[in-house]
Amino acid sequence: MQVRYGAERGQTKLSWLQSYHSFSFGDYYDPEHMHFRSLRVLNDDIITAGSGFPTHPHRDAEILTYVLKGALEHKDSMGNGTVIHEGELQRMSAGAGVTHSEFNHYQDQETHFLQIWFLPAEQGGEPSYDQTMVLDEEVANTFGVVLKPNPQGAQIAVAQDVVMAIAKLDAGKEASYAVAEGRGVYLHVAVGRVTVNGTELTAGDALQLESVGELAVTAVEKAEVILFDMA
Repeated sequence: MQVRYGAERGQTKLSWLQSYHSFSFGDYYDPEHMHFRSLRVLNDDIITAGSGFPTHPHRDAEILTYVLKGALEHKDSMGNGTVIHEGELQRMSAGAGVTHSEFNHYQDQETHFLQIWFLPAEQGGEPSYDQTMVLDEEVANTFGVVLKPNPQGAQIAVAQDVVMAIAKLDAGKEASYAVAEGRGVYLHVAVGRVTVNGTELTAGDALQLESVGELAVTAVEKAEVILFDMA
């Protein structure tokens, strides 16, 4: 089990953006942290009121946006124009190429979100889009699956062998997750403070595990953790 403390991440600080990079991104380059399996980017972003990312291109990436606080306005070359609210998860498969923009929906408050990229199982193809609300009852004090290759119900599909699960934990509550043979798990603490198999982690910290076993996550205080289970 390898711990990646939030204070060790790369940073981008602009007048309108504060971003922490778990893996090499933009001007931040760390050969020890290029990716974990197919997980290529995990950026922890806060953008100021009325600001955002102007239209820019992507290709050959499974791009996830999960809003922790506030809301984002999204527009893309596929014709989508949506608002991603707090607690919603967006997936955009860039495929052979797509352009999009993301701006803070609000003029009077910050928006805090995670942007996550996975390398796709196959390159090219038609870009596509999906969005869903993460229901509190599905993730309360347990790991609820919100994204996987073959989704069910409100789950979102992803073009890679990845399962994404979220747990929102009340103080003192525990959620466990079994890591199967041949799989790797990356767990990111989005909110609050937890212990994972006895190791204390706080918001921004993460760990990765590449051996069979069980992760026992206990909330020291109210917390939210994001888990990626990958081939």
